[in-house]
Amino acid sequence: MLVMLFLETCSTVPLTGRKQVNLLPESEMVAMGFSNYSEFKKEAVLSSHQQNQSMVRNVGANITNAVNKYFSENNLSSRLSGYEWEFNLFEDDTPNAWAMPGGKVAIYEGILPFTRNAEGLAVVVGHEIAHIVARHGNERMSHQLVVQLGGIALSAALDEKPEETRNIFLAAYGLGSQVGAILPYSREHEKEADKLGLIFMAMAGYNPATAIDFWERMSSMGGSKPPEFLSTHPSDATRIMELKNYLPEAMKYFEE
Repeated sequence: MLVMLFLETCSTVPLTGRKQVNLLPESEMVAMGFSNYSEFKKEAVLSSHQQNQSMVRNVGANITNAVNKYFSENNLSSRLSGYEWEFNLFEDDTPNAWAMPGGKVAIYEGILPFTRNAEGLAVVVGHEIAHIVARHGNERMSHQLVVQLGGIALSAALDEKPEETRNIFLAAYGLGSQVGAILPYSREHEKEADKLGLIFMAMAGYNPATAIDFWERMSSMGGSKPPEFLSTHPSDATRIMELKNYLPEAMKYFEE
């Protein structure tokens, strides 16, 4: 029975073609994303630097407009159903960014010294949009619900074990029980987000080659503990090599 359920809920990630299993209705994931992002905004402090805040929102709008256009032209718009894109810059010195389903993205001021400008920021924003569009959180939460709660329906899990379900949700989207405390995505998901992120920023007219410089700056932070935004990625040399391998495909969208 469980095998049949997995077969029936198998889908394909756009552009990469990877098969994935999403057991949960995306509409419910989007609703939970809206709710938890709203809660985070009540506790966090929006950046008062208007120029940087505007840059974050403009880059987000440019990339999502390009993604929406591509998905519309390729009969994939249903994958973005119910999304309400929102991009905010928050006061936090941590070099970090994260996203929730439905199009909710948080950027921390601490990452701006590494992005430096709008093109560098597009690397980060494209990466986070990729996590959302690829439904990585749904995929992870599906797995965790099966492992931890026996695969019960999301609605039942929310009714019977609300705290455990919320924690599974937050972890699935790279967050801890305290929103904003990152837990890593799998390496497979991070690599896919790197690749899709390059393509999405290129669709919006940002040079994807900028990503190499950005990730080199991030990796140069050094120390015994990598920054949270890098916590699950391969070694620096491997990652740069993989990004360079992705560039030719991404450049096709940039040059169109």
